[in-house]
This record gives sequence, C-alpha cells and structure tokens, in this order.
Amino acid sequence: MASDLRDRLISQFRWTDPGPDSDVLVSDRSGWWRDPYILDAIGPALAGLFTDRSPTVVVAPEVTGFLLGPLVARALGVGFVEAYRAGARRPIAEPMTWADVPADHRGEPQRLGVRTHLIGPGDRVLVVDDWAGTGAQARALHTVISTLGAEPVGTAVIVHEGPPAGNVRGLLTRADLSPGPAGTE
Repeated sequence: MASDLRDRLISQFRWTDPGPDSDVLVSDRSGWWRDPYILDAIGPALAGLFTDRSPTVVVAPEVTGFLLGPLVARALGVGFVEAYRAGARRPIAEPMTWADVPADHRGEPQRLGVRTHLIGPGDRVLVVDDWAGTGAQARALHTVISTLGAEPVGTAVIVHEGPPAGNVRGLLTRADLSPGPAGTE
C-alpha cells in the first residue's frame, strides 16, 4: 500500500466522544469518505491484499461495505454482491442464504445474508469491510459463501483489529490509529 494512502487514512480518522452519558469513544471514519484521494485509492489497495487469490466476486455487509465493496470489485474487474442484515428493513422478496453472527463489535447478535442466486459453485469470493474487530461478521459471511458452494478466499479490511491471520488482511491495525482510552468502539 502506498504510504500516501496510509497517511491519509490515519489523518482522516478520529475518535469522537458521544457525550457525558457514554464511557467510550466512537470511531469516526467519515473523513475517509470525504477525501477524494482515499476514495480513488482504497478500492485498488484493498483489492491488492488478495490479488494472489484471484477472486471472482466481492461480498460486503451493509452499511459501509456497500460503499467499499463496489470500489474493490471495480478494481478487481469482478462483480459485487450485497450482504444484508436481517430485520434492518422490509424482507428481500427472493430466496436468501443467512448465517448467524454470534456477536458484532457491540456484542449484539445479528444475521447476515445474501441473495442465494448471486453466488454459486465456481465463485471465489472476497469479503470486504471497513473494520474487523472480532471477525464474527467475516466468519458468518464465509459460512454463507461455503453453504452456497463457493470458495471464500479471505477478508480485506481497512482496519484489522485482531491478531494477524491469513484469511483477514488489513491496510491498518488498531495500533496505527491514535490511541483512545480503554473504552473505544
């Protein structure tokens, strides 16, 4: 990854204090989406983490994944499939394949699913997201992908908070961001 992109990601990130009723700081990534240099460079940078695995399609969870996923798919020259959260809106009116996420980064269980007909045998699927804390969402999507007969090739994220892992690759680690107090999300 170019050091310019890395520097921009770090400089455009901040921790925010939601107020006196909260004991945690919240990550504010909005500066990433405001910066045209980051928008231009982030797709190819994330795609570059897994070009050795030759993905044929990108899957990303809502909400931020719906921005990042198409940028990465375009850089790879492949298609994009949305992964929806159950209960976030009216049900999708076609068959979906779902997997449970035991707990997200806030400790809340959820379900993620994709339209069943969009992924199948022969697909090599790259999962893309902005942040991997526990990796639970990525694992759930890998389960969905495998259930549909496709091969999950890995997960590309901007920030990888966990220990190094071959199937999750990030542009930054949590330690790269200005340290907040113990209570951050």
